[in-house]
Amino acid sequence: MSGGSPSSSLDGQVALVTGASRGIGRAIALELAATGATVVVNYASSPEAAAAVVAEIEAQGGQAWSHQANVAEEAAVESMVKAVLEREGRLDVLVNNAGITRDGLLMRMKTSDWQSVIDLNLTGVFLCTRAVSRTMLKARAGRIINITSVVGLMGNPGQANYSAAKAGVIGLTRSSAAEFASRGVTVNAVAPGFIESDMTKDLAKEPILAAIPLARMGQPAEVASAVRFLAADPAGAYMTGQVLQVDGGMVMR
Repeated sequence: MSGGSPSSSLDGQVALVTGASRGIGRAIALELAATGATVVVNYASSPEAAAAVVAEIEAQGGQAWSHQANVAEEAAVESMVKAVLEREGRLDVLVNNAGITRDGLLMRMKTSDWQSVIDLNLTGVFLCTRAVSRTMLKARAGRIINITSVVGLMGNPGQANYSAAKAGVIGLTRSSAAEFASRGVTVNAVAPGFIESDMTKDLAKEPILAAIPLARMGQPAEVASAVRFLAADPAGAYMTGQVLQVDGGMVMR
C-alpha cells in the first residue's frame, strides 16, 4: 500500500476513481495508470466512455477495468468496493471525483435539484470513504483524495447546492483525516477552480478569466497531477487533512 513508500510509483497498487469516464475523472485515471496503478474506472451511465478510458490506458501499457455504480446509492457503492477487493485483493487509493451540477438561484431552486447534488457530490463521498475505510485501516495504509471545488471555499451565485456540497466535502475530508491518521491512512482534497471540461463549456468566459490571476482556465491534466502528488509522491505521505487549490490563484488565502 501507499502509506510511507519511498517511491513515487504506484506499481502493484490499485486505485478506484469515481466518475472517471470523462473530464477531470478521466484525466485522473490516465495519470494514476501512467504512475503504475491498476485503475478501476467507475461510471454511472456512460459505459462506452468508460470503456474508451480503459482502452486508452491499456493502449499506453497500463492496466484498468470499469465498474458501473451510482455512488449516491449505498448498495451500489458497497457492491463496487466488494468487487474491487475480490478481483484485486487490495485497494490503495480512492479518488472521490464523481459530481453533478443543477444550477439555479436559491429562491427558485427545486428541492429535487438541491437533493440530487447533495446526494451525489457529498453523500457519495461519505459512502465511498466509509466503504474503503475498513480495508485501508486494516492494512494501515491508503490514500483518499476528494475532489472539492473553490466554490466550496468562496461560494458562487446560482450554485447554493453545489457550493454547500463541496464545502461539506472539505469538512468531511478533515474529519476523516483526523479519524484515520493513527492508522497511516491520509485523506486530502483538491479544489479545482474553473477547469476546461463539459461542466464549464457553456459558461461565459470573460468574467471568469477576469477573476483568475493566471488569466486562463485550468486543464484536467493539471488537476490530475495534483491528485498524483497526493496519491503517489513520498511527500504526500506526510500530508493529511489538506486542501490543495488548483485554481490559477482565484482564491488566495
